[in-house]
Amino acid sequence: MIMTSERLKLVCRNRKAYFEYHIDDLFEAGLVLRGTEVKSLRLGKANIEDAYARLRDGEVFLMNAHISPYPHAAGENHDPTRPRKVLLRKREIKRLLGKLTERGYTLIPLKLYFKDQHAKVELGLAKGKKKADKRETIRRREEQRELERARKRRHY
Repeated sequence: MIMTSERLKLVCRNRKAYFEYHIDDLFEAGLVLRGTEVKSLRLGKANIEDAYARLRDGEVFLMNAHISPYPHAAGENHDPTRPRKVLLRKREIKRLLGKLTERGYTLIPLKLYFKDQHAKVELGLAKGKKKADKRETIRRREEQRELERARKRRHY
């Protein structure tokens, strides 16, 4: 999906997302940000763990994403958790609208990064996991770790 010739700088990612949800579809979108927000993001001062995206009046907004205030801005800082507009194409929004009306689907941010000079967010169309699914994820992860340990022991 992402080519190697593009310059990417990861700001933050939602590590809990793949544990808490089944991710069905991915969307890359731009963000409408203020100047102090961009400067804060370049410093890596963001958290999207509790964030989600919401459709409102035919537009998508990123809710509850925390971008820390820029320390060098005098009095013109931003609200850290304000809703931020997400830039998607109309056909993507229509497709999302159809999916989000289905029971159980939500739109969550997975990564926040810079692609060349533009701030981007990777959104995942997700469905919440049940407790048994989470246990299965933990079991698979433990098995993978054991395989890696065994491989390392064989090489020495």
